[in-house]
Amino acid sequence: MPVLDHTGRNKVGDRLKDKVALVVGAGSIGPGWGNGKATAVLFAREGARIVAVDINRAAAEETCAIIRGEGGEAEPLEADVSKSDQVRKMVNAARGCFGRIDVLHNNVGIVSLGGPVETEEKDWDRVHDVNLKSFYLTCKHVLPHMERQGGGAIVNISSVASIRWTGVPYLTYYTTKAAINQLTVAVAMQYARKNIRCNAVLPGLMNTPMVHAALPGHYAQGDVDRMIAIRDAQCPTGKMGDAWDVAHASLFLASDEARYVTGHCLVVDGGLTCKFA
Repeated sequence: MPVLDHTGRNKVGDRLKDKVALVVGAGSIGPGWGNGKATAVLFAREGARIVAVDINRAAAEETCAIIRGEGGEAEPLEADVSKSDQVRKMVNAARGCFGRIDVLHNNVGIVSLGGPVETEEKDWDRVHDVNLKSFYLTCKHVLPHMERQGGGAIVNISSVASIRWTGVPYLTYYTTKAAINQLTVAVAMQYARKNIRCNAVLPGLMNTPMVHAALPGHYAQGDVDRMIAIRDAQCPTGKMGDAWDVAHASLFLASDEARYVTGHCLVVDGGLTCKFA
C-alpha cells in the first residue's frame, strides 16, 4: 500500500498515466481543499493531464498553478455548467487542449437550506440546475466523444444525503443528490457495452470549504468551531472526512483498477450511514 501524506500524496504516479481528465468544479469556494480541487491535483499526481473547470476562473487557475508547480499539465476553463451552450464550448475547449477526454469528474454542487414550505421556487430551480442539470449536460456533451474514442470513465459526486436524512433541512440537496444516483445508474447501463463506465461517490460528513460557507447558520448559532465539533461527534470515527477521502475514492473509480465497476454508488462516510435511521 502506498504511504500517504496529509495532502493525499503518494509515491505511485501512474494510475491515470496518459489519460485526460475533465474536472468540473475544480476550484474551491474558500481557503483549503474542496473535493474538486483535491481530485484535480490527485489525478495530476497520478499522471493525468487536467482540464480544470470552475465558474470562478481564478479558483480554476489556482488549482492549475498547484498542478503545474508539481510538474503536471493543467489548463483552466471558466464555465457555468448549468448552461448548455457553455458546457458545449467547455467540452470542445477541453478536447482542443489535449485531444480527448478519458475521465469526466462531476463535482459541482450548492446548498440551499429549507424544506418544501421554506424553499422558494426560484431556489428550487437554481439548485436543481446547478446540482443536477449540470451533470446531465456534461454527460450529454462528453459521452459522444468518449463513445467515438472507444471508452471512458465518469465519476459523479453525490452525497449520503441522497439515501439518508442527515438532520439538515435542505430539500433541494436531498432531491438533487438522489437523482444523481439514478442518473449514474442509467448512464452506466446504457453505455456499459461501449466501454464507458459511470459511478458515483457518496461522501458523508466532510470538513471542506463548502461546509464552512453554507452550513454554520444551521449549527450553534453560526459558531464554526462548535459546528465542526458537532459534526465530528456524529461520525463513528469521531472525526469528519475531508476532500482527500473523496479524491482517493474518485481516483479508484476513474482508474483502470475499477474496469469492472460501473453503476456503483460508493459510500465514503466513515461508517455514518451504518447508524443513520
